[in-house]
Amino acid sequence: MFLRFAFAFGCAFAISTTACGGSAGQTQTQAPAPRDLPDHSLSGLAAQHVVLLPTYSARIAPGLAWSSAVGRLVDVQRTLDADLLSALDERGLRKAWIFPEDLAQSFRRNASYSTDPYALAEDPLRSPMLAVDQRLPEPLASQLRTLIALHEDARLVLAPVELRLEPAGTAGRGVLRLVLIDPRMSVTRWIGEVASDPAPAYGPVISASIASKLANAVSAR
Repeated sequence: MFLRFAFAFGCAFAISTTACGGSAGQTQTQAPAPRDLPDHSLSGLAAQHVVLLPTYSARIAPGLAWSSAVGRLVDVQRTLDADLLSALDERGLRKAWIFPEDLAQSFRRNASYSTDPYALAEDPLRSPMLAVDQRLPEPLASQLRTLIALHEDARLVLAPVELRLEPAGTAGRGVLRLVLIDPRMSVTRWIGEVASDPAPAYGPVISASIASKLANAVSAR
């Protein structure tokens, strides 16, 4: 039942995603421009035990007017992680989901066995050629299996793989690329993007807007 749910989820909610079905060689659709995820459109995740990874990377696209105000990108990533936790907590997901701080605690307790959640080999997930139902490469596949072994009730991993800060008319916005993974089968199940509202200047509103939109999409209420 879980696999049927996951495949249906990947196809039904392919918003700013690659195409569903077929092999990786047959499925190389470029992702369109990001658009808003409708509220509750990902609500199938609300009842799942999902591992939310830390934001893997951030970059500034050329031509962004307020790029000089961004500061250190690692600080931007950690701010987004905190905003995602806060927004999802407000929707009642704190008890069901496993967040980066939980993963970090597990890693510290099991450093000789576990994988550092801030040092996963996620770069292949950034590729525009990544397809739904594509198998994960090594070492990422083994890293995620090891990671969820410490959270036995976890069935899915949601990876915020890249925050892109880009121009939006005369303003700017943040666009978060997300990949949903079945770590036990080592395959991708959904690929999508969430864009913030445009902002005339860089500030906390960027990551807060992304977090709120994702939480509204995941929330079942």
